[in-house]
Amino acid sequence: GPRYTSYPTAPQFSEAVGEGDYLKAARASNDDPIPRPLSIYVHVPFCAAPCFYCGCTRIITRDRTAGARYLNRLQREIELQARLFDRDRSVDQLHFGGGTPTFLSDAELADLMRFIDHSFSLRGDALREYSIEVDPRTVDEARLAAIAGLGFNRISLGVQDFDPDVQKAVNRIQPQEDVLAVMSGARRHGFRSVSVDLIYGLPRQTEAGFARTLEQVIAARPDRVAAYSYAHLPQTFKAQTQIKTEDLCPPEVKLALLGITVEKLTAAGYVYIGMDHFALPDDELSIALADGSLQRNFQGYSTRAGLDLIGLGMSAIGQVCDLYVQNHRLLEDWAAALDSGRLPIWRGYRLTHEDRIRRAVIRALMCRGELDLRKLGERFDLDFRAHFTAELESLAPLAEDGLVEIEPERIRVTPLGRLLVRAIAMRFDAHLNQESGAGARRFSRVV
Repeated sequence: GPRYTSYPTAPQFSEAVGEGDYLKAARASNDDPIPRPLSIYVHVPFCAAPCFYCGCTRIITRDRTAGARYLNRLQREIELQARLFDRDRSVDQLHFGGGTPTFLSDAELADLMRFIDHSFSLRGDALREYSIEVDPRTVDEARLAAIAGLGFNRISLGVQDFDPDVQKAVNRIQPQEDVLAVMSGARRHGFRSVSVDLIYGLPRQTEAGFARTLEQVIAARPDRVAAYSYAHLPQTFKAQTQIKTEDLCPPEVKLALLGITVEKLTAAGYVYIGMDHFALPDDELSIALADGSLQRNFQGYSTRAGLDLIGLGMSAIGQVCDLYVQNHRLLEDWAAALDSGRLPIWRGYRLTHEDRIRRAVIRALMCRGELDLRKLGERFDLDFRAHFTAELESLAPLAEDGLVEIEPERIRVTPLGRLLVRAIAMRFDAHLNQESGAGARRFSRVV
């Protein structure tokens, strides 16, 4: 099932939606009486070597000039996008992802940030949330200082697992000492938030080994921990064919790894945000969970709902008002569009009224763990039980399994159900329920 970083999910996007639709949506978004802030995602696809587990859109190369060529076109895309949005709309969120953003040199990152700042209204105060994903093997003390100097105040480190046997199986060797040194260096250079990414379900993982990794991470006290479920889709991601099937965790072990993750992190004082995210109590994610402002977007759980998202770079996804768009996934297609003076939009989706209703239901379940049927009915002028009769019936087996409680005016996800909340949200996905079994195989397993 989907991870619901959007609803409808990306497989529903169509090439019938394109640049013209996006231009209209962007211009219309400027008409709000109160300027709505912006969020920008920048995709840097390059990696020097493949990690066998990876399902990201990336290009494996050691040719450093590839970054310079990419940046030249990225500047063209930034120029085209900047023309569409009023300058009184501040950029409250900025995220560099990949691939490996730190594949780019310090000078290239500085040039890119200067160009974005020239084209948009970047915040310079503490209210900004500017984050960058880094491969710990690509940064040292000097690089951390340079990245912090560019205005980034959040950093995310890909750890996955400290176990050497697991690292060898997935072709990502990085000693624990090196990662911990980067984390402590990030603190010294003023990063407000340090986040660590782990993956459970990788080949050769054991309960004892992953428990050790968790204990080592907890001792370093990152602000956030994301523990993702490994999605084994070798028919989609070629690098995963290097992983031996016999090395994979069986479902019962994978579920046990998730249980260990929740147990150890919550015992250490982390708040379980949902699905795969944990945060310290004073982190923005924990605060957003408590006050009901938590949301999901294409980076997972996030804060600051209501921002229009501009996606830059190949495969990047954006959202303006009720329109989703995605850039071309292939470098040559993305580049060709920009070389001809066009935005590199490949496909998209415009939400219908029914989509907005179901998106609200799924967001409430995944971000708040409960749904007030009366309030949602009033918001969309509908009788919830009449509108979702079939969906409520389909929840009955999950209620019997203790994943969800169905009350007269409320649906509540149980603590056990939070581990499998995707399965609950799927019951309200009209597009997924229309697909055949073959179509459903494009998604990863819930466990």
